[in-house]
Amino acid sequence: MTTRGNRREPLFYSHLDFHRYLKILSHCVKKHEVELFSYCLMTNHTHLQILCSKSPPGDFMKELNETYAMYFNKKYELTGHVFQGRYGAELIEDRSHLLDTSRYIHLNPVSADLVMYPLEYQWSSYRYYVTPSVCPFVNTSTLLEQFNHSKSQYRDYVESKITPVVEL
Repeated sequence: MTTRGNRREPLFYSHLDFHRYLKILSHCVKKHEVELFSYCLMTNHTHLQILCSKSPPGDFMKELNETYAMYFNKKYELTGHVFQGRYGAELIEDRSHLLDTSRYIHLNPVSADLVMYPLEYQWSSYRYYVTPSVCPFVNTSTLLEQFNHSKSQYRDYVESKITPVVEL
């Protein structure tokens, strides 16, 4: 799932905004019994890799986006749309696509030149895959299962797509 700030404007102005979004995300994951595999919160858009088996994804996304939009508009004394249109979604149908999507999400801050390595980016689920850190609302076991539960193998898989910087 992807969402973008209206007119590509920021969704997050401060660390408190990122924290609030994650708190709302945690609540919605539990309430809608969604499995969240990976996430990345960028300044003006978000990526969520989820499995909705108990309720339609639209219900989950509606509550998540509406709740965050109310918080955002109230905090910054704004009115109107916070998100640009409806969320984007892509059905994942096989193992390869599942893994590639997770890698894409975790490399998003690297691709945007915000960091050199995904672990340096604070607002993604990557650290739960490659360090002992645990997040109660992120399911890492489904993806790590594909790597015999090896965090180092997952890290190698993701970071193998990072293009090294060549200094002249």
